[in-house]
Amino acid sequence: MVLAELGKSINAALQKLNKAPVVDEALVDQILGEIAMALLKADVNAKFIKKLREDVKMEFKLCEEENINHQKLIQKAVVDGLTRMLESDRKPFQPKKGKQNVIMFVGLQGSGKTTTCTKYAYYYQKKGWKVALVCADTFRAGAFDQLKQNATKVRVPFYGSYTEADPVQIAQEGVNVFKKEAFEIIIVDTSGRHKQENDLFEEMKQVEAAVKPDDIVFVMDSSIGQACFDQALAFKKAVNVGSVIITKLDGHAKGGGALSAVAATESPIVFIGEGEHFDDLESFEASSFVRRLLGLGDINKLFQSVKDVVNMRDQPQLIQKLKEGKFSIRDLQTQFNSVLKLGSLNQFMSAIPGMGSSVLSKGNEKESIKRIQRFLCIMNSMTAEELDGEGNLNFCRIVRIAKGSGTSIEEVHILLDEHKKLSKVVGNLAKTNLGGKRGNEFEQLKRNPQQMMQKMKGAIDPSMLQKLGGMDNVMNMMKQMGQMDGIQDLMKQMGGMGGMPGKAKRR
Repeated sequence: MVLAELGKSINAALQKLNKAPVVDEALVDQILGEIAMALLKADVNAKFIKKLREDVKMEFKLCEEENINHQKLIQKAVVDGLTRMLESDRKPFQPKKGKQNVIMFVGLQGSGKTTTCTKYAYYYQKKGWKVALVCADTFRAGAFDQLKQNATKVRVPFYGSYTEADPVQIAQEGVNVFKKEAFEIIIVDTSGRHKQENDLFEEMKQVEAAVKPDDIVFVMDSSIGQACFDQALAFKKAVNVGSVIITKLDGHAKGGGALSAVAATESPIVFIGEGEHFDDLESFEASSFVRRLLGLGDINKLFQSVKDVVNMRDQPQLIQKLKEGKFSIRDLQTQFNSVLKLGSLNQFMSAIPGMGSSVLSKGNEKESIKRIQRFLCIMNSMTAEELDGEGNLNFCRIVRIAKGSGTSIEEVHILLDEHKKLSKVVGNLAKTNLGGKRGNEFEQLKRNPQQMMQKMKGAIDPSMLQKLGGMDNVMNMMKQMGQMDGIQDLMKQMGGMGGMPGKAKRR
């Protein structure tokens, strides 16, 4: 992914600040030059790059003589500048639960609009919303067939017609049908063209007047880069664009151009698309996106992701077992199921500080998920006694499990080895007494960080520690977690463990 390369280039430039004995204006100019070159390669508009350089230099000059950490100052100024580039003063539309929200999608043909409509529907359906799709695209041959197939795959109701040629009538009829059936989110997919045409804009205006949408989402194709600016401006003038979704950000050099062109719509980016699968849609928040792009992580996003998939009712029993150093194959099965619920592993892992914005390639991510699914097949073929045991299975049992799960003896051995490694980590963590008292980790971290670091270092496997960005990064994560209001409530629900063994184990 080109944006991941952008993040690495900017981060490499910022790393020079940490290695330099003195941060002066010459070094700042050099670093800003490297950052500007990286942004230009990603097709970001030169006007935004110039503004970023000016803002960062001004920030440095204002504080040059002060006794502060100039490395952190420059890093923060770069993050803030990139965030401002992607932010909009306008708040994104938020669908209201229990009410009927009509969302109209617009964009040029080929921007991935129909696929994005389905991704959007799937995103909200997974969150428990009652969602439906309406195909008002009568211009493109096969548009209704595509939407019908997509909707069927994600099990979302749809409306369209093979005979009616008037998109306005189809849109109005479809919305009315789903309103009567009390659907909460009704998505209207409109016609696109190969280029901006008066007929397209006139049709959009008529559909807008007929269905009276609560939000109009402009789908922007990132592969055309800075050309998005004129396109976005034209759509904004034609209809009341309220939100933007940027597609095809998974492999195009012009992705930065599309991101910076959003300013033309004066509307916030609400999602970004990075693949063809229906769950390849990520909710967008500018600050979080920039921090993860630069490998700085987002602890709040990480915490919320875990909280969304963890069944809190099951946690006290698991936490007690972890305190005692016990970790069965059934516990591993539960955690693997939680990992699959997280959605994109890349999105989750990029929220960990130091991990970067693209930890796994698309191929590796798919392979990792496939591997977890095969492990789950193996565990589903085990008896209750085997799941609750310590993983010491004889050869006859291993052969039976391999045959029953349709896997190989070697794969069963790999799973048992993985369980053994994680059990060892859990046992080491239990010996450190990290979970002695409620919130003890964070209190100990404040009182004696060096002692805490030694305890953690002895408990975590060196290779795992390296993947987490080193001991300093782990300690920094704990400090950030300790400052979060929600983590204390979660700790109480989890029985006071603080969640650290679970995090080490999950990695």
